[in-house]
Amino acid sequence: MSNANLFERAKAATPGGVNSGTRGLADPKVWARADGAYLYDADGARYLDYHAAFGPIILGHNHPAVNEAVAQAMTQVDLTGVGTTELEILLAEKVIEHVPSAEMALIFGSGTEATYLAQRLARAVTGRKKLVKFQGCFHGWHDYLLMNIISAPEKIGHKDPGSAGMLPEAIENTIVLPFNDSEALESAIKAQGDEIAAIILEPIPHNIGCVIPRLAFVQTLRRLCDQHGIILIFDEVITGFRHGLGGYQEKLGILPDLTTMAKAIANGYPCAVLAGRKDLMMRFSSAGGDVFVGGTYNGHPVATAAALATIAELEDGSVYERIFRLGDKARRGMQEIADRLDIDMTVAGYGSVFVPYFMSGDITRYADLLRNNTAADTMFRGEMVKRGIFMLPLAMKRNHVSAAHTDADIDRTLNVAEDVLKLMMRERGLR
Repeated sequence: MSNANLFERAKAATPGGVNSGTRGLADPKVWARADGAYLYDADGARYLDYHAAFGPIILGHNHPAVNEAVAQAMTQVDLTGVGTTELEILLAEKVIEHVPSAEMALIFGSGTEATYLAQRLARAVTGRKKLVKFQGCFHGWHDYLLMNIISAPEKIGHKDPGSAGMLPEAIENTIVLPFNDSEALESAIKAQGDEIAAIILEPIPHNIGCVIPRLAFVQTLRRLCDQHGIILIFDEVITGFRHGLGGYQEKLGILPDLTTMAKAIANGYPCAVLAGRKDLMMRFSSAGGDVFVGGTYNGHPVATAAALATIAELEDGSVYERIFRLGDKARRGMQEIADRLDIDMTVAGYGSVFVPYFMSGDITRYADLLRNNTAADTMFRGEMVKRGIFMLPLAMKRNHVSAAHTDADIDRTLNVAEDVLKLMMRERGLR
């Protein structure tokens, strides 16, 4: 059946036809197959995939070694519901081996679960209620942190809940600050430090593309948390494993108290981790502590097998060397095209991530991105999709290179991008 017919069936059975509010597209896709760097829809169209399911696909779709490990695990044990498996033990040990701040680890199915438990643990340890998050960072869909992500200009500096039905108490007890602003951070902690349980941030706010942290800002975070007994949480759901086995904290040289990870850890299989200091992690009920942790599917053999196989592929560093080189080639190439055509564009990114913003000037916080030409950004992505290059057709969303991409893929992408930008110049007067 066609995309259109299948999507009509989807809408009849599922609200909006998709199982997540972030999956809807103006031109709906029903995916039939994924292989390496490519996606195939129900109409038989092939797309070079840079969306990578919001980032988990680091080795390429349906990677043989990962799938083989999953198939092997399925012949040994499925879901037991009690006790543990050797796979769970091995994965926790690997996380502890590679992530600098990890002394113990718990395994979950999604990043939202990990951040939910991290903030619960922080509140239990400190006896405080308030949380600090930063404008533009996303930490899952639970009430405690779902606010002030991609906010309208008039909402910046005010509470901007991400959903109806959120508890007013949760909104009240969340403090939102501008990213990379040490002065605002100092001021907030001076005023309310003895009420703050935790500060949570994406070390690189990737949910608004790619905003690189200032080292001095992260150092100030660590210092203030130490001084005021606040738990520092790095949400490395995106940065962890995609930017290195040690996460972005290894690059910064700053250790958080707790770290959440997911996405690229298992190359697309549902696996997440909460890791951190032993004295904090031992407060969980799994160790006899007073902070409840549960989940029937935690440490599922399919997910843990996939994660172990993915980590094994990443450990010698060759994948990172390859995808970082290709990511740099994509960034430099797209910036060169924009500069040559005299188009107002800044191509940001890190490692295997590249993000073309339709703007110029420094980008240090969310407010800077209000200069982005959203209409041009969205049109560019949509035209790329029409030509078989799948970039999520929403403004400011990141693109991911996987180990399955080739130099030829990047060259093709840049050639198509130049054609699209020239089209936009002719039809929309883009500059």
